[in-house]
Amino acid sequence: MAHSAQPSPSRPGILVGLKAEARFIRQVFPHAAIAASGACRAGALREAARLAACGADCLLSFGLAAGLDPNLPAGSIIVPEKVSAWGSAYTADATLRHILGAGQSGVLSGSLLHSDDVVLNADEKARLFASSHCAALDMESGFLARAADEAGLPFAVLRVVCDPATRSLPSIAGTVLSPDGGLKVGALTKSLLRHPGQIPGLIALGRDAGMARSAMQTFLNHQRAQPAFARLAA
Repeated sequence: MAHSAQPSPSRPGILVGLKAEARFIRQVFPHAAIAASGACRAGALREAARLAACGADCLLSFGLAAGLDPNLPAGSIIVPEKVSAWGSAYTADATLRHILGAGQSGVLSGSLLHSDDVVLNADEKARLFASSHCAALDMESGFLARAADEAGLPFAVLRVVCDPATRSLPSIAGTVLSPDGGLKVGALTKSLLRHPGQIPGLIALGRDAGMARSAMQTFLNHQRAQPAFARLAA
């Protein structure tokens, strides 16, 4: 269900997956309510509801996404028209999408898929792409879209592809995120000592994540020069 944006949204509530993303987004939106889900279902559900109830006049989702379309490299920017979650399609607000950069050269639209679980395997990504036709997936935007719908708030999403669709991730990638949005350093170290074969995959993931964050930072720094974005971020 779509909602029209308020004339001048100025109090965004922003959901991200990890603390590192929250720290970066805080530099762009210094006065916004920002929450990190910890990249888990319970955290995303809790924080999306909290943001919807905190007095925000719009909800935004920023961060990394897993690629589903095999043609998208790491660093691809998506400002989706819809978020597909639990059999429903939530339509993002057109005004907010424009403010975030939709329609600009190189910015993808289409649909983003929500997943309650980390998707690590390339074959599973291919299956999800074939069934959903979504460009990418994340674990926060579905909860944010549903919370916005229930609260009567406009929402929009900006995500950057981190792991390409054709790459499987090491199993450790799905087990070391803490509920507060950080990393379980002890678990990470133990897993690598027991299964050092995961190290090359983890290095590749780190490289792609760095590329994705750099692409998002460059893009948002460009957007900050746009008057509508500057008003929203002020």
